Amino acid sequence: MQGALERKDMQAELGLRVVKDNGIEGLGIEGYASLFGKRDQGGDVVQKGAYAASLKRLAAGGRAVKMLWQHDPAQPIGIWDEVREDATGLWVKGRLLTEVEKGREAAALLAAGAIDGLSIGYRTVRAERDGKGQRLLQELELWEVSLVTFPMLPEARVAAKGDELDAASWRSVVEVLNRATEAIAGRI
Repeated sequence: MQGALERKDMQAELGLRVVKDNGIEGLGIEGYASLFGKRDQGGDVVQKGAYAASLKRLAAGGRAVKMLWQHDPAQPIGIWDEVREDATGLWVKGRLLTEVEKGREAAALLAAGAIDGLSIGYRTVRAERDGKGQRLLQELELWEVSLVTFPMLPEARVAAKGDELDAASWRSVVEVLNRATEAIAGRI
């Protein structure tokens, strides 16, 4: 449906990575939120350049793509510091804000491998159908990129891993986040 807000969930086959950077607040993540030329379960294929005009308008207006939890506009969980198109797709780099309850939960779930998907929230500006019944998305107005449980491209893989953290370190991070959540909730 052209004009309505839509979503595309995927597991980026080139990987959603957790990055350690002492120069930023929050837990750094990066990966592809959308891949060009890849057919999703809904029969849609995002074409190269589909995000260019939207990203340009956002930058000109001093606005940014939002990072949400499961597409819920009432649950922002971080900041996308960089959103750009390259030859592969829509690449994002940002920070989960662990000062926010859902941000802490998302970080723990990501570290444990319980979530591994990215999803775009957008409005179709221009699309056409090809002879195979696929909708070729030529121009999209990008609103948000969410961390999600169920991606639209199930054959793609996400590697949620720390650049320098081993399994024991991840368990320690999850334990700290769980204690912080309990403390905030007044259970300690």
